[in-house]
Amino acid sequence: MSSLPTSTPAAQGVDAAGVQAFLDALESDPGIEPHSLMLLRHGQVVASGWWAPYAVERPQLLYSLSKSFTATAAGFAVAEGLIRLDDPVISYFPEFDADVTDPRSRAMLVRHVASMASGHLEETLDRARAQDPGELVRGFLLVPPERDPGTVFAYNQPATYTLGAIVQRVTGRKLTEYLRPRLFDPLGIGQVGWIHDRRGRELGFSGLHATTDAIARLGLLYLRGGMWEGERLLPESWVAEATRVQISPGAPAEGGWTDWQQGYGFQFWMSRHGYRGDGAYGQFCVVLPEQDAVLAITSETVDMQRVLELAWVHLLPAFAAGPLPGHEAADAALADRLTHLALPPADGKADPAGRAEEGETCFAPHGGSCTDQPTLTAVEVGPGGRVTLVDDGDRLELGLGAGEAGWTVVDEPVPVAVSGGWTDEETLAVDVAFLETPHHLLVTCSLADRTFTARWRTQPLHAGPLRRMRAPRSA
Repeated sequence: MSSLPTSTPAAQGVDAAGVQAFLDALESDPGIEPHSLMLLRHGQVVASGWWAPYAVERPQLLYSLSKSFTATAAGFAVAEGLIRLDDPVISYFPEFDADVTDPRSRAMLVRHVASMASGHLEETLDRARAQDPGELVRGFLLVPPERDPGTVFAYNQPATYTLGAIVQRVTGRKLTEYLRPRLFDPLGIGQVGWIHDRRGRELGFSGLHATTDAIARLGLLYLRGGMWEGERLLPESWVAEATRVQISPGAPAEGGWTDWQQGYGFQFWMSRHGYRGDGAYGQFCVVLPEQDAVLAITSETVDMQRVLELAWVHLLPAFAAGPLPGHEAADAALADRLTHLALPPADGKADPAGRAEEGETCFAPHGGSCTDQPTLTAVEVGPGGRVTLVDDGDRLELGLGAGEAGWTVVDEPVPVAVSGGWTDEETLAVDVAFLETPHHLLVTCSLADRTFTARWRTQPLHAGPLRRMRAPRSA
């Protein structure tokens, strides 16, 4: 994989002080845990950093930012004549023709599912699964839209799933397989993985794992109108249609127009500045055509609007019309900071006095079951900071206090970073960061009753045993 070209911020007309202020704001906000950041201007990387224990080479779960990659696959299929936006969705699934009788469902076009304009008034995922647990497309089409397709917006996972299913059907390939020679290889994107369902279909609406670098490259492709290194990959017409308002979300929320109410394209959100793909808990690909810039971010937060607000406040004023001479010291200070980014570890001792010689202690779930992670059945603690999570029959062995900056990284069977330890002689508190996702599992063991509690700091949207908290190794 070739590296993207790099430059100093000042050479590309970016004031390093604005980037520093953005970093300050991210790090000081208690509701945001930044994991990575890449800022590109005029096609050059002017700032990039990963907060240890997160690292440049690790893929991240992108959640709904996956949708923008699904749209890109659809764009290729349209360009190749495999899909037509004005075809009825049902025409791609003739086996459901007799079952789908609602006239609005039958009138739903490919462009409607691409733009979240299926005619439904709200999310249909649970209802579609109830209609057909084994075939989400059929279940979706059996949920009658309340309005005519194309007239209302509703953020709707089965709409994107259906778009991805159409691409996979007409190409005979999984999304990752279809995108590999058309997108991933030309852009220099390395290994990716996409969660699939029981039918073997990649989800489309979520589940893609890719690096921050891959996010930045996708944004740069769209910023350039579908061109990459002098070669046209995506039709300019597709990029233009995907990144303009196809449907309006409706009336603004109380307090004004947020970045989720500016309009929706083909699996891209319009923003108050530019447009973006985004995913739950703070995964962003922000494209700023007026500034000729791309911002890629991975993080853990429930306040995604706040991240965008900070970018508008601190980064937008940092863009100048031309180079900024005399900013060498500021550029050097930013570069140094970006190489030393790190998250603070949880407090605790690996082996407090009086416990080093004790044998292994097994802790059972407090109250008889772990409600946040039902498959977690036991925590075993031994001398030397050894902690083992027993989850769905798997044993995830962790260590404490041996790693750089207070984090211990374990790559198998699941990539995690661990911090924390004994906060007193009776209490062990461990922070387990699942490094290929945004999520942390906080485990607390009590010697008094030999029980543990475990809670997710942010709840994973793809439930299952802990062994699934990693990128699929598929493409």
